[in-house]
Amino acid sequence: MTTEEMDAEKARAAAWFRALRDEIVAAFEALEDSQATGPFAGAPAGRFEVTETRRRSEDGSDAGGGLMSVMRGGRVFEKVGVNVSTVYGTLGARAQAAMAARKGIPGMAEDPRFWASGISLVAHMQNPHTPAVHMNTRMFWTPHAWWFGGGSDLNPCIEYDEDTAAFHAVQKAHCDRHDPTYYPRFKAWADEYFYIPHRGRARGVGGIFFDDHSRGDWEADFAFTQDVGRAFLPAFLGVTEKRRDMPWTEADKDVQLIHRGLYAEYNLVYDRGTKFGLETGHDANAVLMSLPPLAKWV
Repeated sequence: MTTEEMDAEKARAAAWFRALRDEIVAAFEALEDSQATGPFAGAPAGRFEVTETRRRSEDGSDAGGGLMSVMRGGRVFEKVGVNVSTVYGTLGARAQAAMAARKGIPGMAEDPRFWASGISLVAHMQNPHTPAVHMNTRMFWTPHAWWFGGGSDLNPCIEYDEDTAAFHAVQKAHCDRHDPTYYPRFKAWADEYFYIPHRGRARGVGGIFFDDHSRGDWEADFAFTQDVGRAFLPAFLGVTEKRRDMPWTEADKDVQLIHRGLYAEYNLVYDRGTKFGLETGHDANAVLMSLPPLAKWV
């Protein structure tokens, strides 16, 4: 693939992530508008606050950025962030070493340029019966390789087996359009990736996760990554609409806050995206958008 062709593909990927962001933001604000019952029904419907983010290289030059969109204190969402970014520059020594070790890419030290674009979403809900959720898709490029990554996983504090099954069924249907081996492989990867060793448990009920995805056909890999993004709203909204009107107790809220502590531990200690964002100088508020507004530890 020529440089011009690769530049065109990168532009298409970045445009897709932005379009998906716009679709999700509109759907979440519509969900806020439709909430007519419960303790927050009389409050103003939540709206996203949008902030432009910038990344600066070590010499202070522009190195890309994006949009951070955060809603706080809504009728349905206690806090939800939907971020998109396109960043570029050169990888520092630690990021180079981690990338080379994980992917076996030669030549990183000689030419450490990179480009990355993606969407990242985390939602923390008002109702403890409504699960928190995470989703992201991304494309990464270096002069030596390109790949896609991402996934979507459900993080309920009060688990319902039928919700888990429904969420996974949508993920499987979208994976099966591309390869019947994707769902079982990427489900297992999510189970492994979203595991918290120091607690001896998963942070939620899983979903799918994939990284380093480059089968040599950019169009096919991009089409799959798009379908992972398309799966998010039908998978999550179905569960949310089912649970958002359920009554809850203070004990339920306490369970939710403790589970959020678990979620925060994972994101601060193990999450690759958090580490990469901070190590490469991206806006810290955007990187840490995933943290819950309130959490509790026993």
